[in-house]
Amino acid sequence: MQPSAEGKEYWAIGADAALERLGATRLGLSEAEAERRLAVHGPNSLPAGRRRSALMRFALQFHNVLIYVLLAAAFVTALMQHWIDTAVIVAVVVINAIIGFIQEGKAEEAMEAVRNMLSLHATVIRDGKRVVVDATDIAPGDIVYVQSGDKIPADIRLIRVKSLKVQESALTGESLPVDKDPAPVMADVPLGDRAPMAYSGTVVTYGQGTGVVVATGAATEIGRINAMLSEVETLSTPLLQRMDEFARWLTVVILVVCAAVFAFGALVWGFDVGDMFMAAVGLAVSAIPEGLPAIITITLAIGVERMARRKAIIRQLPAVETLGAVSTICSDKTGTLTLNELIVRSIVISGGTYDTTGSGYDPHGGFLRNGKDVVVGEDIHLTAALRPLALCNDAVLREKDGVWSVEGDPTEGALLAAAVKGGVNLEKLALELPRTDEIPFESQHRFMATLHHDHDGAGYIFVKGAPERLLEMCFWEQDVRGEQRPLDCACWLDRIIEMATRGQRVLAVASKKAEEGQQQLAFGDVESGLVFVGLIGLIDPPRPEAVEAIRACATAGMSVKMITGDHAATAMAIARELGLNRPDSVLTGRDLDAIGDEALGEVASATTVFARTSPEHKLRLVQALQKRGEVVAMTGDGVNDAPALKRADIGIAMGVKGTEAAKEAAEMVLADDNFASIVHAVHEGRVVYENLKKTILYILPTNGGEGLTVIAAIAMGETLPVTPVQILWVNLITAVTLGLALAFEPPTKGVMLRPPRPSGEPILSRYFIWRIVFVSFLMLLATFGLYELEKARGMGLDSARTVAVNTLVACEVAYLFNARFLSESSFSLKGLFGSRAVLISVAIVVVLQAMFTYAPFMQALFNTTPLDPEMWGHIAGASVVLFLLVEVEKAIFRSPAKAPAPPGVPVATATGAAAVVAPGDWVRPVVAGLLGLLIIVVSGAFYLHTRVSLTREEASAGRTVVGGRRRRDALLRRRRASGEGRDMRDARCASVR
Repeated sequence: MQPSAEGKEYWAIGADAALERLGATRLGLSEAEAERRLAVHGPNSLPAGRRRSALMRFALQFHNVLIYVLLAAAFVTALMQHWIDTAVIVAVVVINAIIGFIQEGKAEEAMEAVRNMLSLHATVIRDGKRVVVDATDIAPGDIVYVQSGDKIPADIRLIRVKSLKVQESALTGESLPVDKDPAPVMADVPLGDRAPMAYSGTVVTYGQGTGVVVATGAATEIGRINAMLSEVETLSTPLLQRMDEFARWLTVVILVVCAAVFAFGALVWGFDVGDMFMAAVGLAVSAIPEGLPAIITITLAIGVERMARRKAIIRQLPAVETLGAVSTICSDKTGTLTLNELIVRSIVISGGTYDTTGSGYDPHGGFLRNGKDVVVGEDIHLTAALRPLALCNDAVLREKDGVWSVEGDPTEGALLAAAVKGGVNLEKLALELPRTDEIPFESQHRFMATLHHDHDGAGYIFVKGAPERLLEMCFWEQDVRGEQRPLDCACWLDRIIEMATRGQRVLAVASKKAEEGQQQLAFGDVESGLVFVGLIGLIDPPRPEAVEAIRACATAGMSVKMITGDHAATAMAIARELGLNRPDSVLTGRDLDAIGDEALGEVASATTVFARTSPEHKLRLVQALQKRGEVVAMTGDGVNDAPALKRADIGIAMGVKGTEAAKEAAEMVLADDNFASIVHAVHEGRVVYENLKKTILYILPTNGGEGLTVIAAIAMGETLPVTPVQILWVNLITAVTLGLALAFEPPTKGVMLRPPRPSGEPILSRYFIWRIVFVSFLMLLATFGLYELEKARGMGLDSARTVAVNTLVACEVAYLFNARFLSESSFSLKGLFGSRAVLISVAIVVVLQAMFTYAPFMQALFNTTPLDPEMWGHIAGASVVLFLLVEVEKAIFRSPAKAPAPPGVPVATATGAAAVVAPGDWVRPVVAGLLGLLIIVVSGAFYLHTRVSLTREEASAGRTVVGGRRRRDALLRRRRASGEGRDMRDARCASVR
């Protein structure tokens, strides 16, 4: 493969020197030589990366600690013949694997999209004749001919051009087509300034050109970007990283608890080792929140649907919650923060300076002077400046479905839109002053001139072009009275510099009366007698909604950085209009090259605007910010943005004007190319993550309450208050039904007034762990307490277990209302009745529990009995007490520092102990300690009560209990005598879900 054009810097040498270096001539290659070179360098196509097989990609979806535990749980439940449980666990694992498999397959399509950008056919000179060949058959040294509308088939060094303009925004990010010139330039100029080069994948917008191929396939600029894209490592999202940590942590905790339960039952109570081993395994299975992965997936999917309504299309599910952690948005300028449509921003004539209103190519708008509206028809000087814009012009404005576009050069389209805003009727003017002759624009002479005649035979010449060139051609200018006076060249040069510093591309307009009877236009006709009319300033304007969106980002604690391939002056001007921080501090790609990787992070954090950047620069900036702990969102629309989009924590591509390469490399696509949609997506991302936290904070305590019930029963040598099949029922109707309702929670107040969460924030904070333990013990006390109460009333074991199951479900329903708000009080109309999803899920659970308790077939299946109203009152009372105690706990830990800060006020992020307890506040830890002590005391009281009751029963029966094994035998005889002697293996096993 030949070295790339980048390595040989063909733009820095003359055309003849380039031909000599490549061993080619202007007559092109012979067919034989082309075939020989093609055999040496390979076809002009991008290599397809080596892909893993579909089977391997699917198998790797199971490479996760939590998945391993779930698969082991499925295996154990199958051995225990709990087939429904096995089917549920396997279904969750397989569904997650399928989703991941599909997502990974879509991500690998990014390289395919880049390869598809290459041209299909090309016109080359072979054996001195012009022929059309497949683009893949082009070889280095081929002479290629391109014209308006063609896609450049390879990297070529231009030999001859005629008014050639190439749209390179996909590679450089520069919004305007670039004028090409065969003259060599400096070797160290950035890609956007290499006028003698035309790069593969870019599009010719105007003119013609001929060049020699200097690089093909992977050696082209687009091939180099494709190689970067294939090497870029895709980062795992913060949620997936935290879930991996959580899975490992949960695995360790479950194994430790199971080992402790096994040892306690075998050594203290003297239970059979085999029975205790199965009990420990059952406890491990019951402790795994197998419904959590499914609920997380569904919650993310709900977020995807919400974002789609806000014009943000999510391509990869985990990206939803990543948006909530974004701290820095690195945005491309062209087409993202700006419209990627030129607009005349200002017109400067002797009579003053006029600013335009409106946007893009839409001709609706007007003119302002000193901030006041101008009645264009009454301003003859402005009208005189607008007529040349419409007449010396080859473009056409089109309107379709309310959207305006331009056919032809974008610059000329913007001039037409400005003329229409000024009241010029394009069709009428063309009839009044039809064109007679013209001098087309050529890069050599840098202007365009047209000759027009009215119906009386009077002729007029209008000229537009580079301002420095027209100042050389003009001797006169118009004064405020419309009279001619000598041209003040120095004054106009100062105005040109002023407009350029505002990021405007400046054109000049001149005119003169034609000679009587003149029917043709020659260069000599415009070299004298021209009257300088004024200056036209054009710019790719900021999106109107982007200004407000950037302000919203600042309020939400996110910084916005502009990274563009455009010129520094243009980037600086747009940054000012957008309201970015420190817009005058701009670093160019050349500046970044001089900064080492170690120092780049600090520089990138302190700088807001980066101009004249290459794909490598964008990728380095993203990586540097990530090393500083930033969660980076990168927006872009060109193929040059694809590597950075892939590397960013979340890549955001433009859906309307973005390239397919950018879309395939990104996790999110904006359907409206609107930067403001990013802010809406971040809002939804924060809501999704908050709802995920609520779901986790709901599911784990309910699992904890069930698990503690099993552990407590084994610890006290009691018969299980809830059988394994009954706990399976509880999990079936509550874990997903009630937990899923939290996925539909609306956003809480001030969600966009908080700083982004730290990327390393664990799923379970210390406060979350406290809440899980606290609620788990409350559920344990309520379940065991009413279970013991029912037994004390002389009811049978089935009746007591029916009470325990219903108590457990009622407590989970009550806690669902607590979990709707992490810190706010739920004791309000909004908290109790503000969510339709919660009310519907509670209603479903109530109906199912009624069936569980009273339906004959359910009583036969689960050994349940009907309950009297008094016991329902006890159950309701226990659940209400749990709800109130959790609300008290929330009030204790609620901190004023967590209230949303007003816009513009910095928000300090609490760390360490301050995350739970405010500095200097001694009340909360004391109260928390008292609550914990109360739980211990009450738990101990229940334990002592159980032991005293057992001792009394044994004494009355005349039994002597000596040693652990004899105590177990006494328990077995007592349970058989009371009708409680069910299968001890089931009675001692933990809940299997």
